[in-house]
Amino acid sequence: MSEDRIIRIELDESSLGGGNANADHERRVAIADLLESNSFRPQAEGVGPFALYLAIEDDRLVFDVRQEDDSPVRAFVFALGPLRRIIKDYFLICESYYEAVRDAPLAQIEAIDMGRRGVHNEGSSLLRDRLAGKIEVDFDTSRRLFTLICALNRRAAKP
Repeated sequence: MSEDRIIRIELDESSLGGGNANADHERRVAIADLLESNSFRPQAEGVGPFALYLAIEDDRLVFDVRQEDDSPVRAFVFALGPLRRIIKDYFLICESYYEAVRDAPLAQIEAIDMGRRGVHNEGSSLLRDRLAGKIEVDFDTSRRLFTLICALNRRAAKP
């Protein structure tokens, strides 16, 4: 197994607020999937495997990368602005999907789900572009990280 991977991930408790059951489930699944399989390598920084702490501080996304023993590697800080529109679109389409699952015809649920996956892929690609030159990730890792960022952003936006 490659050493260029995340073996532990934690979301900043102060960034988390109340969430709904669907968002909590997505977050738990994303964390489990991420830990099972990922590719994560900070450029020219330390040797993996890594622990990752994600937080939102002052409207910025913080990737605090640490060694397995929790010693600091480097913290990367990114403005959330470039991701805001796509996160908002993702929230809206997820809500439509959850509503449709309750009573919509299967064809409508499938159509909304295709749109949801498309927006999720777009967000994942944008995240990967934002990480370029700082942290190298594969597309699947980027997808799972995007899900976690959405979970943090949804909760950070709540009073």
